[in-house]
Amino acid sequence: MFCSCGSMMFPKDGKYVCNTCGAVSEVVKTQHFTTDSKEKETTIIAESSATLPRTRILCTECGNKEAYFVLRQTRSADEPETRIYRCCKCGHSWREY
Repeated sequence: MFCSCGSMMFPKDGKYVCNTCGAVSEVVKTQHFTTDSKEKETTIIAESSATLPRTRILCTECGNKEAYFVLRQTRSADEPETRIYRCCKCGHSWREY
């Protein structure tokens, strides 16, 4: 995970900490799920607004027009990445392939 200052964040005492600027993001929970008969684990991180970029996109839950987003490579390398959005107002998450 990278900080908004561009440095890498490292786990420390259950949180991610930037050694350069001191920004902190907490690990919230870990989810287990099964796909194609393989068990996988996903860690969900509560990232502060200082570490995530924002964009103008409509939230289908509350109608807010701003959300944080991250890009993740969820498929094979020759496929485009998945954009994961989280509403700034209500916290609703959704993805766009």
